[in-house]
Amino acid sequence: QVQLVESGGGSVQPGGSLRLSCAVSGNSVHIETMAWYRQAPGKQFELVATVTRTGTTFYADFARGRFTIRRDNAENMTYLEMNDLKPKDTAVYYCNSEGTSGATWGQGTQVTVSS
Repeated sequence: QVQLVESGGGSVQPGGSLRLSCAVSGNSVHIETMAWYRQAPGKQFELVATVTRTGTTFYADFARGRFTIRRDNAENMTYLEMNDLKPKDTAVYYCNSEGTSGATWGQGTQVTVSS
């Protein structure tokens, strides 16, 4: 089984930056895609970004140009670097893995952007 543990959330002022980390443990050899999702208060769950095992990335429109997803297969880590954060980026951010053994979710990490 795969386990995911997020870290790096917190509070930041508008325009600030944060880096979220997702530590992958367990049988990770079959993971194809890593992703970050988020859920803001009162809003739907939404995809932020994905990265495949070979490094191909995809970004939601709101993330493109501000967020960068990066995957380190050797270290079993996935990162989400977020710049120019806005109050509307306030949400719980979740790490996700998809592979032949199914999908796994982390517990989430809170990001709050406020002045």
